[in-house]
Amino acid sequence: MANGWAPDGAVQDQIDDTITDEVMRARALMPTGEGETHCVECGEEIPQARRRALPGARTCVVCQSALDRRPVNSGFNRRGNKDSQLR
Repeated sequence: MANGWAPDGAVQDQIDDTITDEVMRARALMPTGEGETHCVECGEEIPQARRRALPGARTCVVCQSALDRRPVNSGFNRRGNKDSQLR
């Protein structure tokens, strides 16, 4: 149920848009092209199984795990109310 001027289904539309944006962001971050045989971060050899499973891999599992733990700013807060966006 939407409130005020929002049409019915507006909340679900926001949820769908958020999910679509995150899927597109994740796909954009996936490696493409020719992969590396050695990690670009630490220089260790990337196992053949990883290179087969993830074509275009440029980092070993340990370095990629460290990169994945870094905070990511998503940019747009669709869920925030007007007060939270003014801060």
